[in-house]
Amino acid sequence: MLFMAWRIDESVVCGEIDNTVEGTTTGLIWLAGRNAPLVLTLQGDCWRDLAGTRLRFRNPSPQAPSDADALDSNQTGIVGDMTASRKCKLPIVRNVESQALYQHPSKIPHEWKNTLYLEWFCEINGRVVIDASNYKLHISIHEWSMDEDAEEAQKLANLNAMRDFMAQLIHRNEATGLKSKNEGDLDEFDWEQRLKESDRLTDAYQEVIEKYMEDADSECKEAFVMGWDGLLDAMATRDESGDENYSEDALPYGQSVDVSYETGDEDDDRCLETDDLLFDEKQDHPLQIEAQELAMRAMDVAPQHTIPGSPAYQLVTCLLNVSTKLAGVLNDDVSERGLVLAILKRCLNRLNEAVEACQTLMMAEDDPDHLAALAHLRSSIFAIRNRIIELRRTLK
Repeated sequence: MLFMAWRIDESVVCGEIDNTVEGTTTGLIWLAGRNAPLVLTLQGDCWRDLAGTRLRFRNPSPQAPSDADALDSNQTGIVGDMTASRKCKLPIVRNVESQALYQHPSKIPHEWKNTLYLEWFCEINGRVVIDASNYKLHISIHEWSMDEDAEEAQKLANLNAMRDFMAQLIHRNEATGLKSKNEGDLDEFDWEQRLKESDRLTDAYQEVIEKYMEDADSECKEAFVMGWDGLLDAMATRDESGDENYSEDALPYGQSVDVSYETGDEDDDRCLETDDLLFDEKQDHPLQIEAQELAMRAMDVAPQHTIPGSPAYQLVTCLLNVSTKLAGVLNDDVSERGLVLAILKRCLNRLNEAVEACQTLMMAEDDPDHLAALAHLRSSIFAIRNRIIELRRTLK
């Protein structure tokens, strides 16, 4: 199974990358919690700053990962981008200050630094990345030199390797037979498969954005890696004509990464004949209104300046997600019953996560009034959950 990327920089103890033989990059990397090192045998070269050298690095504060044994010891494959001079924007404030500025990230003071970026594509594990700014580095003298043309050729090869990897990652499963079906013939499980496709595409695009976001040519590289050749053509046409408002009609199917659902035929004759779903387009559905109000209430109840990964952040995020999904599937003219069922099921999963996060906050709360507010919030989550269950039962 291919993952987006194995990010192992925190668990690295020390290691070395050897590109003293042109066309081949080898290495040894020791991870916390493992006795034997990862052995790298890769085709291709590093960027010019590391090409022809032997790089040794050490992590001053390694952490043992929970999946330390999951990576194969023999990392055989091809190189990705390998450099010790990748420019990265890093915050220069303490963590507590970063939390206070979280809602205004553009105001967080930062500085540009060279970071160590080691990427390769393993035949077994897929993409593996080390991206660190705090490692201690030692680079030997160059035993051979790479010129600018050779570096550009290597970077182009790396770009194609990333494109090939992402193509495998987001490849649609032809065995499902969804492409041969009309949207009107899809049931809840078929729509769930399509929604999973959309999820894979969204996750893949986020991975690509993270990699190329600081690149001067990020727009073209992101489109190329994602396989959006139609978008590349549109951008080329835009650049030739000088028109910044190029048409988004060139975007291929599924390219939009902010997809909550896909609508079916807009023929009114095929709309759901369920009174609980049919509302005037200017009128919000009561269940969606309730979910939105609940999300707003959670933002008031949850601790301020929450950071990603915290229970409070998870609580608010889940409830906002449910409100958004319900707005799309209940307020719009969605004619696919299977799609509605699939979206509602996803809302239930998010509500379960919200209950768990709320429970965690309650266990850590000492203030009686705040505890009562969280308990009332949890009861409201259960109430919306029960209404969605009943709505799904009605549709079935």
